[in-house]
Amino acid sequence: MTDLQQRGLHTDATADPLVAAARRLAHDVLRGSDGRWQHTEGVARRAAEASPAVPEADRPVLLAAAWLHDIGYAAPLQRSGFHPLDGACYLRDHSWPEPLAGLVAHHSAARFVAAVRGLAADLEAFPADRYASGPVADALTYADQTTGPTGERMDVEDRLAGMLRRHGPDSPNARVHDQRAPAIRAAVDRTERVLHAGS
Repeated sequence: MTDLQQRGLHTDATADPLVAAARRLAHDVLRGSDGRWQHTEGVARRAAEASPAVPEADRPVLLAAAWLHDIGYAAPLQRSGFHPLDGACYLRDHSWPEPLAGLVAHHSAARFVAAVRGLAADLEAFPADRYASGPVADALTYADQTTGPTGERMDVEDRLAGMLRRHGPDSPNARVHDQRAPAIRAAVDRTERVLHAGS
């Protein structure tokens, strides 16, 4: 029985082989890494809750992306030091489905941070017009940005404020906050509206 099933969040998508493989990879590379695994578990739970906001056929991709979104933090996977790009490159280089790599590359409005870090050209390998927007990208951002660093549920505004505190006022995240935060809020809002309309 998976963690999601134990928490009463079993959906048909959680039993999908892609989701199971994504969970295994995330577990292997993130377990024991400074709370990152707890955050990842929390994001996967939130993604399962958000899955009604995306077409049924896309739910396994959403859940797999939730498990994989932070694998780029794992030291063996790091190349650029920018975790969305490093995770996406690992997935691409190990023949994971392209949509997963693209969603990981662009999760939580990563394109804004990539630009200020001089990595925009590298991120172009994962086209923004396919992976930075749409219901699945929105739901992944929703799941990530309403989950705290150790897996707790969190309001998006508290999450954004906590990120600024952790990274500091001179960080790339802070330098693009005026662009990135509205994009994150909009993705969270779109997902919440779809969920509320369906409840």
